[in-house]
Amino acid sequence: MMGRQAVDQSQLFYLFNLEERIPADHLLRRVNPIVTWVLAGLREKSAPFYSEIGRPSIDPELMIRMLIVGYCYGIRFERRLCQEVELHLAYRWFCRLDLDGKVPDHSTFSVNRHGRFCSSDIFRQLFEAVVKACMDAGLVKGEGFAVDASVMEADASRYHGQAPGEIDWSAPERQTRAVAEFLSSLDDENPDADRKLPKVISPVDPCSAWIAKANKRVQFGYGLNYLIDIEHAVIVDVEATPARTYDEVAAAKTMITRTEERLGLKPDRLAADTAYGTGKFLGWLIGKGITPHIPVWDNSARGDGTFSRADFTFDRERNVYICPEGKLLTSTGRVHDGRTILYRASTRDCGSCHLKPNCTPNMTFRKVPRDVHEDARDAARALMGTPEFDKSRDERKRVEMRFAHLKTHHRFERMRLRGLSGACDEFHLAAIVQNLKTLANHIWRPPDAMDAAMA
Repeated sequence: MMGRQAVDQSQLFYLFNLEERIPADHLLRRVNPIVTWVLAGLREKSAPFYSEIGRPSIDPELMIRMLIVGYCYGIRFERRLCQEVELHLAYRWFCRLDLDGKVPDHSTFSVNRHGRFCSSDIFRQLFEAVVKACMDAGLVKGEGFAVDASVMEADASRYHGQAPGEIDWSAPERQTRAVAEFLSSLDDENPDADRKLPKVISPVDPCSAWIAKANKRVQFGYGLNYLIDIEHAVIVDVEATPARTYDEVAAAKTMITRTEERLGLKPDRLAADTAYGTGKFLGWLIGKGITPHIPVWDNSARGDGTFSRADFTFDRERNVYICPEGKLLTSTGRVHDGRTILYRASTRDCGSCHLKPNCTPNMTFRKVPRDVHEDARDAARALMGTPEFDKSRDERKRVEMRFAHLKTHHRFERMRLRGLSGACDEFHLAAIVQNLKTLANHIWRPPDAMDAAMA
């Protein structure tokens, strides 16, 4: 007999305990003790950004908890986040809201998030507190780090890019935080950097970079830079940059230095891909005592069949190159472009050489460039193929998996906020959530297992 749901016998009173409705193995229940600990000093740190007069504002702890929920479950729009917290019992419980607790209006939530929180470094402090909790739990070994970057599409249309000189920055629609941040960065930029403006920028988010990466479509984007401890793939630092390779390499230096200063962590070795294998960066790593397990970025090989730089032998004592015929290539020591020293052969030696068609068929003499950091490049080359290098190459995939999980499980593929500060806030929240999940999965045990252990 098919039953029928009774709808006319509703109870007048209910006994409802929100605590009992949340499963013991729910993700938010597992991360709640950690979040409670890291938020313990939040009120004192955020107090300077709140006025003593006026109406009471949103509790900063409530905002943080709501944002953690949002970035954990891919709900990054304020309006939808407020709606989900209103309806979802687990979200209410995690945000410490009773059934009749008032959820902030989405507009008030946005104003507080982009106002007070944008003026503070509260997300950075929370991130470092979570990393320290991971260190206390033994998840950070501090021996091997890996660094990499992933492109996140900016909240800017790829069809509306313009040349910088064609944009009227005084127009009313350009009076935004992202544009003001971009113009301020131009005023503060070091004049000795000799950095040129890109040919195409976005009028709505000019800090983003015009890029095509990994065979994807051309788009405006930001670089999400992660520095992880290889042992358990804990993110020990995060940095937001425009999606450009030279900014990513500079971000790696910033993260390594900051991690040592703030967390007391300095790796013995660093794993990265070829984009980080420049002579300057390798020299910087070796100067800091960090072994670079990084493939060397080398474009010296020639595709026309003529001799490449590898066919010439460098004599360190005499500071000369020796060609296959035993002739010397000398240098004046002048550094070109801030990074290259040229070694030149004699016109007389090259003119009478029978190997000239295979060496320098289109010039009267041969030139061989040498990077000023070539010693560091040679040291990195010597490590390639060793068991330690191969192990680091395999472990480097863990940082790539962090990006894959972020885009797949957390649905983070396109930016929600504009400007470099907005990207910084979003990336810190993403890293906080990923580290919280790693820590929760490490320390959490099922209730039955805990009872058995206590018995």
